[in-house]
Amino acid sequence: LNKKISPIADKEIEEYLKTKKLNLRATQNKNEAYLGRDFVVIATPTDYNYKKNYFDTSTVEKVIGEILEINKETVIIIKSTVPIGFTDRMKEKFMTNNIIFSPEFLREGKALYDNLYPTRIVMGEDSERAKKFVEMLEEGSLKQNIEKIFTGSKEAEAIKLFSNTYLALRVAFFNELDTYAEVKNLNTKDIINGMSLDPRIGNYYNNPSFGYGGYCLPKDTKQLANEYENIPNKLIKSISESNITRQVHIIDSIIKKNVKTVGIFRLIMKKESDNFRESSIQGIIKGLKLKGVNIIIYEPNLNENSYMESQVIDDIEEFKSKSDIIVANRDSMSLKDVSDKVYTRDLYGNN
Repeated sequence: LNKKISPIADKEIEEYLKTKKLNLRATQNKNEAYLGRDFVVIATPTDYNYKKNYFDTSTVEKVIGEILEINKETVIIIKSTVPIGFTDRMKEKFMTNNIIFSPEFLREGKALYDNLYPTRIVMGEDSERAKKFVEMLEEGSLKQNIEKIFTGSKEAEAIKLFSNTYLALRVAFFNELDTYAEVKNLNTKDIINGMSLDPRIGNYYNNPSFGYGGYCLPKDTKQLANEYENIPNKLIKSISESNITRQVHIIDSIIKKNVKTVGIFRLIMKKESDNFRESSIQGIIKGLKLKGVNIIIYEPNLNENSYMESQVIDDIEEFKSKSDIIVANRDSMSLKDVSDKVYTRDLYGNN
């Protein structure tokens, strides 16, 4: 960051680091970062612990402790996604009232853009200090008249989890629609286009895929399902199951084509991304390999000769010639000359 180099693929971040005069400096010195600051923002990852069926919030708790050792007066703003009730538990654990939860709603590859043009700002506290922090966010944005909501901390935590779970639900819905259409030999695109003309449904976030993946949706959906323990529900807990069912269907569809070598085009979660984390295509690879299928992979972001015990080919022409079928979660113009080989459920060429 100090060298003005973005560590992630994000158009706006790269542009701002290169061309804008920023009041920004990175440090690994905790005293320098925390001492004398009015606000300290925590944005460490909270991965899902599959053994405990719960978010692993250890990084957030560790940083809270480190901040308070150096600066007891600062207001800590938690941006990491956490379980419902976490902020109240941290206030009690660390015997401080200076912790506020404020969820972020950033898309991968569009993180800075979504800060410059936020859909809304949510603060888990209605106070002067919360409003002061919101004013800072507004000052740093380019959008006017941003929607703001001040709630309790539990409500703010719930807004984040329910928002991401709804997005996962929407992905799962259109994927199950596509599975039905594929099996029944119907035109998926015609069905979705007809549905999407209803303004209550809308023509967005409706492109079929091999399943949802990435940093947020898988873990947040599982966490919310866990929050429903002893609470009546059917829908919430079925979303993750639907995502697995979709991948099984995709694997079966590829197997039925009875080809020798399956080429996997890109490991990334979505277009213009450099993130492989929990991408749906990895589940497809695992399933195919369990069936004994020979896999080759094209992924220009990889500097390795193999991935998941499969050969990585960095020359796309060689990759295309060696693949009997090319499996692509998202289609690409670079595959147009071998379109007869491509298996994808991408209808609209977007994410």
